[in-house]
Amino acid sequence: QVQLVESGGGLVQPGGSLRLSCAASGNIFSIYAMDWYRQAPGKQRELVARITDGGSTNYADSVKGRFTISRDNAKNMASLQMNSLKPEDTAVYYCHVLTRDGLNSWGQGTQVTVSS
Repeated sequence: QVQLVESGGGLVQPGGSLRLSCAASGNIFSIYAMDWYRQAPGKQRELVARITDGGSTNYADSVKGRFTISRDNAKNMASLQMNSLKPEDTAVYYCHVLTRDGLNSWGQGTQVTVSS
């Protein structure tokens, strides 16, 4: 089992930036991918960005060119740098990991609000 703790988030004006971090502990050697999901009120949870243990990344079309996911394997952390934030980026952001044997773990979520 993998435990996840997120940090970052908060209130930012449109066009601003935020950085989210996710620290993993537990059975970290089983982690294949680390992801960020988000869920806005009344909407389904969606994948925002993924990074695999090999460093491959993919992003939702809505955040391409604005968000960057990174991973520090030595520190067992993943980060999401969010630039040029828009009001539609407002959501609860969740860290997620997928292990090599197909197990999922979720963080508790952190609120990101983009508003003037």
